[in-house]
Amino acid sequence: MSRTLTAAEVEASLRGLSKQMERYAELAVCKGVNIQPGQELVITAPVERADFVRTLVSQAYGAGAGHVTTIWSDDELARLEYRNVPLAYFEEVPSWKREQLNSLAAMGAAFLMVRGSDPRVMSDVDPQKLVTLIRAQNTQCAVYREGLDFGKNAWTIMGAPVEGWACAVFPERPPREALWRLWNAILAAARADGPNPQGEWERHNATFEKNKRLLNEHAFCALRYRSANGTDFELGLNKGHVWEGGAARTVGGTVFFPNMPTEEVFTSPNRNRAHGIVHSALPLVYGSYTIEDFWLRFEDGKVVDFDAKTGRDALRSIVETDDNSCRLGECALVSKDTPIRQSGLLFYNTLYDENASCHLALGTGFPECIQGGVSMSRDELMAHGVNQSGTHVDFMIGSDDLDICGVTDTGEEVPVFKDGRWAWQVV
Repeated sequence: MSRTLTAAEVEASLRGLSKQMERYAELAVCKGVNIQPGQELVITAPVERADFVRTLVSQAYGAGAGHVTTIWSDDELARLEYRNVPLAYFEEVPSWKREQLNSLAAMGAAFLMVRGSDPRVMSDVDPQKLVTLIRAQNTQCAVYREGLDFGKNAWTIMGAPVEGWACAVFPERPPREALWRLWNAILAAARADGPNPQGEWERHNATFEKNKRLLNEHAFCALRYRSANGTDFELGLNKGHVWEGGAARTVGGTVFFPNMPTEEVFTSPNRNRAHGIVHSALPLVYGSYTIEDFWLRFEDGKVVDFDAKTGRDALRSIVETDDNSCRLGECALVSKDTPIRQSGLLFYNTLYDENASCHLALGTGFPECIQGGVSMSRDELMAHGVNQSGTHVDFMIGSDDLDICGVTDTGEEVPVFKDGRWAWQVV
């Protein structure tokens, strides 16, 4: 381990990142949500990163935003609320919050979600309260959710570190040094650590096109997963499924990037055709609850059994969120050669850790992942095999030795992943 920096060195190093932070903010505004002239931008962010949010707001107005609305969060306030307010309170979103999100979505706002949270802060509160809150927000803020889910609003999730998170990732470092190191890791993961992040993202997006094209041309009817940790799993794919990844596009034609960083190519599987067992490759952090060394067994698309070394109650609350949270809405392919995986860091944050590993997601699927899906109702999507739920929770299964084969309509098995990387990358 390298030496610990002095306090003066840390502060100088943090100041030295200011230009890269500006470029990162510009990237999020101009490439992430791709703000349009006169458009409303909504930023949700931890109050601890008000300094970076000011940079985002400055970049947004510089890019032509008509107005910026900021919605703050705070780990400690949220913890106090969960500890002291009864479960029933979280079952309904207050009318003013529904109106806020729904009205902003209805006016065509873009949404920039800055994620930064201490993964340990909620360890002593009831996970069912968080699950209940998320379910209520996803089902009761209908205009907002449909705007994001059905391509009506551009949106981007990005990261910015808070000290509690930084200390979880770099526990051997003093808090301010850990913060500086996490800033560096976030900038590198988002390809924002060089002189031209927007150009890097153009090149990065081009790499998605090859993998999407090959997968869509094959039009597999199923994927088979195998790894030494016990994963033995077959996942059916819908007729007319579409692989997506990288840039997305609103129904109005605005190109945006939902996640920064992103390394995945993904689709929505058939909600009734998951069979076998999958084992986690990385911990799952869900709203500051950490679930480790877990597995899930599926029959006819449904989780029928599960266990975890730690966090079993939190895992249960995810599986039992609603009638369809026990079924899969996403399968995503991520090579172990990605910068996030190669960094060797465990971020304790799904935005990052899911981009280090092939993953699945319990809960709702994506309309854009079935031909004609963005024009379908939720009932029609269900009829076409795309799961619908009040939640969507990614979990990582991409071990270093993971093999995946695509199954054709004739039963032929075509290698897709070999030892954790794209088969066509393996010599």
